[in-house]
Amino acid sequence: MFINASTESISVTTDWTRAPLDRIEVLARYPVALIGDIQRRMGMMASAIRPMTRHARFYGTILPVLTREGDNLAIHRALDDAVPGDVLVINGNAEVNRAVFGDLLAEIGLARGIAAVVIDGAVRDVDEIEGLGLPVFARAVNPAGPSKTGPGTVGAPVACGNVVCNPGDAIIGDRDGIIIVSRDDLVAHATKIVEQEAFEASLRTRIRESAQKPA
Repeated sequence: MFINASTESISVTTDWTRAPLDRIEVLARYPVALIGDIQRRMGMMASAIRPMTRHARFYGTILPVLTREGDNLAIHRALDDAVPGDVLVINGNAEVNRAVFGDLLAEIGLARGIAAVVIDGAVRDVDEIEGLGLPVFARAVNPAGPSKTGPGTVGAPVACGNVVCNPGDAIIGDRDGIIIVSRDDLVAHATKIVEQEAFEASLRTRIRESAQKPA
């Protein structure tokens, strides 16, 4: 960590497997809304978790973090275990009066290769993070900074935006929002989404052809 603080209060779980990034990338070529259609409109985060930067499109594997309200010690600890392609998914208990993530953590995260950050809580330093190019979704923006005392967890399932987020599962975001996909569904979804896109393309063609017919 880049801070001098004890992490004894942070529980860390490491016995889990990340979904293959190449399989996630296949789905991430499509809009979140289309992925949601083949997933029966399940697994999509609440609209309160929204993009805070222009860089909204991302995909990766979930590295889940649970923090106490207004505290980010667990986030610092999580970044020690982050690998390229990870997305920090942070349950900040929906606290919006104190930010748990800012530009310094963004710099550390980018150095570790993280793909994005999703926070059920608040972020700050959004102009600086915008300049760094890191996609960040959150519930709110607030300039008030966090404490660093814990407790918290890293690598255990968390709730974020009303969705249970398991470590290593797929997460995909765009300007519409965020969807979680189980690693076990990635192969089947890759086939289903091609079929769904073809169906919608056919429907659009019929709509346009009907509009061109004389009354």
